[in-house]
Amino acid sequence: MATPVSSMTPDQVRRRSLYSGTIGAIVEWYEYTVYATAAALVFGQLFFPSSNEAVAQIAALATFGVGFIARPVGAFVAGHLGDRIGRKATLLLTFSVMTVATAAIGLLPTYAQIGVWAPILLCVLRLAQGFAVGGEWGGAAIIAVENAPANRRGLYGSWPQIGVSCGLLLGTAAVTASAAISGDAFATWGWRIPFLFAILLAAVGLYIRLNATESPEFLAEQARLAKSGEQGKAPLKVLFKDHRKPLLIAIFGRFAEAGNYYLFTVFILSYVTTTLGVPREYGLIAVMIGSILNIVMIPVFGRLSDSIGRKKTFFLGGAAIILTAWPIFALVQTGQQWAIILGVALFLALGHALVYAPLPALYCELFPTNVRYSGISVGYQMASILLAGFMPALAGAIVLWTGGTGMVVVIVIVTTAIAMFSISFAPETKDVDLATVGQSTLR
Repeated sequence: MATPVSSMTPDQVRRRSLYSGTIGAIVEWYEYTVYATAAALVFGQLFFPSSNEAVAQIAALATFGVGFIARPVGAFVAGHLGDRIGRKATLLLTFSVMTVATAAIGLLPTYAQIGVWAPILLCVLRLAQGFAVGGEWGGAAIIAVENAPANRRGLYGSWPQIGVSCGLLLGTAAVTASAAISGDAFATWGWRIPFLFAILLAAVGLYIRLNATESPEFLAEQARLAKSGEQGKAPLKVLFKDHRKPLLIAIFGRFAEAGNYYLFTVFILSYVTTTLGVPREYGLIAVMIGSILNIVMIPVFGRLSDSIGRKKTFFLGGAAIILTAWPIFALVQTGQQWAIILGVALFLALGHALVYAPLPALYCELFPTNVRYSGISVGYQMASILLAGFMPALAGAIVLWTGGTGMVVVIVIVTTAIAMFSISFAPETKDVDLATVGQSTLR
């Protein structure tokens, strides 16, 4: 039996909220990673049969991008609900939708069994996944940051980011184990196992989330709004009317990691097997090792942002991504397993971890409580549809057309520079009071 909230200490409340945000992120990103990995490895031949393997692969990677189309919709809906009815209830909704969609993909017939309905249903379920994830990240970040001590918001906010990397690690490991168990039958039935395993993980996550507590920041804001008579105002309307500047900062600030993350965790899997012709295990092992290092470094850099500031931490990461972009692709192109591992690890442990760790705290500190869920969800997910969703497919098409990765490196550098330029317009927020943030200077 869970301890009642009334008898819990503040530290216990904080830990429970932290666990809720983190476990949800782990499960949802496990499910998302399983899809991404399957799309990179087998969905081309299963759902988009073609005489040209590269074309089938691009089509499969494009379905990965389809989920990103629904992300802003999920962000709008979940943002509105999160600011109106609460963070906890909204997170339970997104969690349930994601799990049902993932399990259904694991049971989906292939093109050989039901023809064109197979890719159609795959895309529908992918849209459902995207809708759920669109509302997940914002809620997980908020429930961690709003319950954190004022001088530890960067560290607490980094925990849902750890959840994302843990989900990546577990998802990649599940596909690797399933491929080893099923062997040549992986493309027949082995790929389904990781999708169905999500049901077990979801049961654990649902229990933890049901016993989580609502954010005290949200409860205090609801009481204030009720007293002032402002409770009827739609959060999204207030967001777009009064907080456009922080919203734009949030959208373009993600460009450093939004698309680049999927280049080095999804596109790489397809590139090393299809273009370089090396065993798929090379890419899978590289992503798993990189994910472990990412998990270790994210809280380190989250804590660093509590010391030196969100902006300085982010700028260090942006500079690292720009400086290492070409060397990483040069390492991968050797086709050597050690070089592929080193390249992926370099991105995930250094550049990505530095820019990703401070984002939850930074974004929460840009928006007032009454529009915080809407603001960070819409900002975060708009960047996803603008840049992240179709990046693996775009990179695959570029390699197919040009025969090299030079233009992909240019994309990494340009998008990161855009993100650094955007964040330069944000004030340093690590010392602000969450109860009063965003009420004047950022409008």
